[in-house]
Amino acid sequence: MQIALASDHGGFPLKNYIKDCITFDGHTVIDLSLEIIPGDDYPDYAEKIGEAINNGQAQRAIFICGSGVGASIAANKIKGLYAGVCHDTYSAHQGVQHDNMNVLCLGARVIGPELAKELVDAFLNAQFLSNEERHVRRVNKVYNLEKGM
Repeated sequence: MQIALASDHGGFPLKNYIKDCITFDGHTVIDLSLEIIPGDDYPDYAEKIGEAINNGQAQRAIFICGSGVGASIAANKIKGLYAGVCHDTYSAHQGVQHDNMNVLCLGARVIGPELAKELVDAFLNAQFLSNEERHVRRVNKVYNLEKGM
């Protein structure tokens, strides 16, 4: 799977660890933040993730900032991105299985590297359970919200 990966300065050290884990697991990483840029802002990276997903360059993304909250807020403002902050494995896979989440947001100042790896594994190994009518109905309602309906 093609995975877009980005972080602001607060998430950069964890991003590099996660990049190695994803590559080791056989995924292709599109690294959208190659260096720490002083004064960088997480919305800039949300835009890069949006471009990667919306142009088909990546199927999913992992977005890391200090808390994960800013990354999630910014990502969810971009059409086609469905982001969630996850600091437990249940939410990381459930967000994909029931809600079709395509962006995992992590807080590098909240979790450590081993938990982050478990979260990424849960996220990347999960699939949307589109055969369950209630999940499809709910996700379609989210898509309609995005369209302004």
